[in-house]
Amino acid sequence: MLPLSIFLFALLYLGYRFYASYLGKLYSVKSGETVPSVEMRDNIDYVPTNKFVLLGHHFSSIAGAGPVVGPIIAAMAFGWLPAVIWIIIGSIFIGGLHDYSSLIISVRHKGKSIAEVANQYINKRTYRIFLIFIWLALIYVVAVFADLTAVTFSNEPAVAEVSTIYLIVAVVFGFLMVKFRGKLATLTTGALLTLLLFSVLSFKYQFLSLDKSSWVLILFIYCFAASILPVNLLLQPRDYLSSYLLYFSVLIGLVGLMFGRYPITYPAFISFSSESLGGLFPFLFITIACGAVSGFHALVASGTTSKQIDDINNGKFVGYGAMLLEGVVAIISIGIVMMLAPGDPALKGDPGSIFASGLGRFSALVGIDPQMGKTFGFLAISAFMLTTLDTATRIARYVLQEILDKVRGGWTVKISATAASLAVPLVLMNLRMHDAAGNVIPCWKMIWPLFGITNQLLAALVLMIIYLWAGRNGVRNKAIILVPALFMLVTTVTALVQSLTNYISAGNFTVVFYIALLLLALSLVVVVEALLAITRGPHPEGEKKLS
Repeated sequence: MLPLSIFLFALLYLGYRFYASYLGKLYSVKSGETVPSVEMRDNIDYVPTNKFVLLGHHFSSIAGAGPVVGPIIAAMAFGWLPAVIWIIIGSIFIGGLHDYSSLIISVRHKGKSIAEVANQYINKRTYRIFLIFIWLALIYVVAVFADLTAVTFSNEPAVAEVSTIYLIVAVVFGFLMVKFRGKLATLTTGALLTLLLFSVLSFKYQFLSLDKSSWVLILFIYCFAASILPVNLLLQPRDYLSSYLLYFSVLIGLVGLMFGRYPITYPAFISFSSESLGGLFPFLFITIACGAVSGFHALVASGTTSKQIDDINNGKFVGYGAMLLEGVVAIISIGIVMMLAPGDPALKGDPGSIFASGLGRFSALVGIDPQMGKTFGFLAISAFMLTTLDTATRIARYVLQEILDKVRGGWTVKISATAASLAVPLVLMNLRMHDAAGNVIPCWKMIWPLFGITNQLLAALVLMIIYLWAGRNGVRNKAIILVPALFMLVTTVTALVQSLTNYISAGNFTVVFYIALLLLALSLVVVVEALLAITRGPHPEGEKKLS
């Protein structure tokens, strides 16, 4: 596995070194441009931030359970080779392009969301429709990850305790960062040592044992606070400190793949069709979202990150770099499957358990007890989910404020928009949902397939907006944007139509079905309007050309 691992990670590095740099030249990115975090600084949402802190915040926000769950499911269904090829090509040429471009565009539009570009370059109607699409997609994100996190916390008290300690330390860290600027290294060292101490104690002594319903309530209260409090007080420091946990899990994974000397025993290719997922096309490209390309990343890039970046030239490091880090996590997840033989009992577990068990096995290589390593694996997954959950809530609040034309609204607007953005997921999580056989299933399991499709459809729409922006701003070689946009559009619409057809055939007309139907209708309107905008030439108001 060592030669293959070196080859794959070398490809990702080359993508960062050359392709990301090429995109920077294509967009005429240079230090010295005015950035929203400085021009519109309010110390709540717009805050100039050290690029290493921002990378931690951005990576933690985008790296949900997707780069673990999706790649493992896809590798088990189709074989590891198709999954690996999609991750490498997708993360370098589609996901990296998507994330980096979204960040640059948002920075040049005063930190507005990617939907605001639709307002400027298409029309007001499309802008509103796109915002509604994004808000509904975020509702899926919040519902799925709140449900998954609550289940993990109720089943793994140690994980819940360490995550709670993270929150407390993060608030103290954020306060000290504001008070003692320039002491990042000292404060980070102190915070990490504190977390390490309490983490060891939590692994030995569990006292925070609550049921799922209690955790759902606590998580929603936390998300409410994370949405309205200044970003550098809770959200940013928590994500930054969590990133070290994620970095450590990546390090353990790399050690395991490169030095564990595990033979590859799982088949490279199984079939072009899977009973559980469907055809390799389109469902490989839907199942593996995060790790290859994810529409949610554009919401993070243009929702929070663009308001904090202190130099546009750091967009490559933060935006493109974080995407490739997620690709690394996805490859590690597939590598864990690769070392399992068909029929191995471990393959019968859920993707989170498979990933955690793999990290436990890898941990033994560096002298960590495998059982503690497994618990650490669960902790890493919960960190992935929780950081996505709080960021999704904050972005949903931003988007709803944009829909209401209250972007610069006061506390009443922020509180109301947050409450509305959490109310719908709470309703979804309390609905009694059934599978095709009539069995009661958890919220996340019902929503996950359509969540994946919606996420990828959002990426396709964002790529179309990026293409339109590039054409109006004198960007050369727009084909590198158009080809990925068309591929993602065809793939996701095909998957959504097939899924809706299956719902209709089974007579499964749930609220999830009607939301999916609405998302399809909204996306088609955005696609048609974007195509019309492309064919009719420059917007009457005109746009600023790139220098």
